[in-house]
Amino acid sequence: MLNLTQRLILGCLLLACLTGALVVVTHRALTAAGQSGLAYGFFAAALLVEMGMVFFILRPIHKVARDARRIAQGNLEHRVEWNSRDDFGVIASELNRIAVRLRELRDTEAGRKQMEFQLSDAVLQSIFEPIIVTDSKGHVLKVNQAAAELLGEGATDRMALVNAPGGDKILNAIRDAVSMQKAVAAEDEASMLPTRIGKQERSYRLRTTPMRDSDGRLLGAVTTLEDITSLQDTDRFKTQFLAVASRKLRDPLLQLRRGLYALAQGYGGELLPLQTELIAKANNEAEQLNDLMSDLIEVAELDTGKREMNLERLHPAQALTEARNRFCEEAAGKRIRLDVNAYVDLAPVKADRRALRSILDNLLSNALRYTPDGGEILLTAEETKDFVQFTVRDTGRGIEAERLSRIFDRFNAFSEKGSGLGLALVRRLVESLGGQIAVESRLGHGTTFRFTLPVAVVEDIRHPVEVG
Repeated sequence: MLNLTQRLILGCLLLACLTGALVVVTHRALTAAGQSGLAYGFFAAALLVEMGMVFFILRPIHKVARDARRIAQGNLEHRVEWNSRDDFGVIASELNRIAVRLRELRDTEAGRKQMEFQLSDAVLQSIFEPIIVTDSKGHVLKVNQAAAELLGEGATDRMALVNAPGGDKILNAIRDAVSMQKAVAAEDEASMLPTRIGKQERSYRLRTTPMRDSDGRLLGAVTTLEDITSLQDTDRFKTQFLAVASRKLRDPLLQLRRGLYALAQGYGGELLPLQTELIAKANNEAEQLNDLMSDLIEVAELDTGKREMNLERLHPAQALTEARNRFCEEAAGKRIRLDVNAYVDLAPVKADRRALRSILDNLLSNALRYTPDGGEILLTAEETKDFVQFTVRDTGRGIEAERLSRIFDRFNAFSEKGSGLGLALVRRLVESLGGQIAVESRLGHGTTFRFTLPVAVVEDIRHPVEVG
């Protein structure tokens, strides 16, 4: 396709050819009449007329194109000057009208964005809890007034945040949320942020949530510091009370279980079928009560630091196989398929044997409790850098979204089935061993628990060498 300039030039060339042919014919006629000079003058005049016509047509086109280009480049104040009412005048008028409309839209959009920014900044500043906004690389973009008062006015960049009280813990929480690209709630004591304000010392819980755009791309993270000083005091009192109460109740419960066992074995005489059934149910309830008190005591020991971890090298595949063997009979009774998928040569983890057993038993117990007959439970393990990730996946009914964020929380631990303390204990044990735990679930699509434990580092052993 030829553009307008090329078409005009081609038309002028064709016109010049026709003019040349006419001049040749005229030249022959004038030569015969003895007036050849007049023929050359006529040819030169024709060429001048054609060149003037091309300039006259192309000049306004180039002018309008130049003005349109300036408007398209963002100069919306520029106008196309054309006074006639021909087609070029219509084009100039429409271009000017488009420029005015674009300027109005730009001013309106800029004002709207400015208003939205001011509104969002006012909302951020009005929030009572300290909030830190960072980009996808962990650089601080914004802190509200509460965060500035807590961490210091200078804590507006990464280096200043490192030097602020608890800044390293905040950056670690942000780094975890960005790397895992999911919300991170640091609720263990090691991840709490104790800060002294005046003569008072407050404790804050870090909650970091990634920010994404409409296409799901990671933009950054929002970190909230929740003041839980009063909650910690209440929880500490509750833990001490439950620990004391559990220990005081263990002896009476032990005597009760012994009596039930003796009756079930027939030491008190032959039992009727109904009596046997009632004693079996009472024995099951006594065992559940004993498990509950054991969990309470273990949580209390972890909170008070009395629980000592005996760290050793444990093989993930072996730990999963032993856990499956402990529950295979219960799974078979419900026709639930219980499988292990882990390579035997996985790197060993550094963990406490009793703690790892308690973690797996609690997760498997929950999975069996909520998985219907004929379902499936899968235990897996795989290496991820310096950690081994364990997974317990079931095909149960799943967990409601509103309960999912607080499923490990001790302040909301009780569930509709069982005590609910098992998951709070699991989280405390995993974090005490240097790992992390997360859960994924949707109603009707099962539940997946993942937790990590650090890989056991091989230590060099030097043996003395005798010389001589």
